[in-house]
Amino acid sequence: MHNTTERSNGVDPVASRRPRVSLGMPVYNGENLIAEALDCFLAQTFTDFELIISDNASDDRTEPICRDYAARDKRIRYFRNDRNLGAAKNYNRVFELSVGKYFKWAAADDLCAPEFLRTCVEALEGNPECVLAFPKTLIINEKGETLREYEECVHLMTARPSDRFWQLSCVLRECNAVFGVIRRDVLERTPLIGAYTGADNCLLAELSLYGKFFEIPEFLFFRRVHPASYSCNRNTPQELEFYNPAKHEQIIPIRWRRHFELFRVARRVPLGFPERLRVLYYVLRVGFWTRRLLRQELLTAAKKIVEICRRKLTRLWASGARTSR
Repeated sequence: MHNTTERSNGVDPVASRRPRVSLGMPVYNGENLIAEALDCFLAQTFTDFELIISDNASDDRTEPICRDYAARDKRIRYFRNDRNLGAAKNYNRVFELSVGKYFKWAAADDLCAPEFLRTCVEALEGNPECVLAFPKTLIINEKGETLREYEECVHLMTARPSDRFWQLSCVLRECNAVFGVIRRDVLERTPLIGAYTGADNCLLAELSLYGKFFEIPEFLFFRRVHPASYSCNRNTPQELEFYNPAKHEQIIPIRWRRHFELFRVARRVPLGFPERLRVLYYVLRVGFWTRRLLRQELLTAAKKIVEICRRKLTRLWASGARTSR
């Protein structure tokens, strides 16, 4: 368990009847938009769910807002961490606290149409070979106004795992599908969200090897983009801090780490030898496509290391000079 303090609304954490769907909402300082996000789930036409909120030590009005909703609806359970664990651990925490047959991560600033859960659950129950169901996406701003349509193109219904992996590698960009409805028993086989940039990409790649993805041909998910959102802070120190506050100052080769994790996925998932070789080949192929970016990332990391070493040597020299006086 994490070194955190749980504060719930007094409801037994283990429901007397297991809900079909668990919604996990990690949040940090979400006072401006979380009420709207909660309202969209309370308006769902599918009602057999639990909604777990894990507050990452917010210092705004997130806590009283969440406690008010939890007091009004017994399906909502609120937990608060003593300190900010970073997004990765908080995302994983809401899954660990859940009990539903299906699971969905729910960002505290995104929205879903009332039919979102119903259509996703119907897709999974009508297609036992599918591990994830997700609709098309509209990108909206902080006011809820539509900016553009975004089609994930993740309807991965081929039988061969390596083909699904390759198809996903070719089309995946925004990783909105990680907010789809996922089979719990499959998600439990994965490491969940890693504390590194692109972890959602690697998780989807791993899930594609376990089963098919069903893309619902309706725009039912509304991804919000605003100045404070993760989407507006990519490849920055803020993004690294978003995943793991303890490591945001470290030199992390983002693309190299992601490729390393994809190799681990290929080794971890139980596949036959020919399929495993095909997946490894596709990982290498993606690396070849992005070789210029990988090379540039290594050069940038090397320059940072040289600069850090220079500063440390300068400090040591200055300290030695003062000592010798």
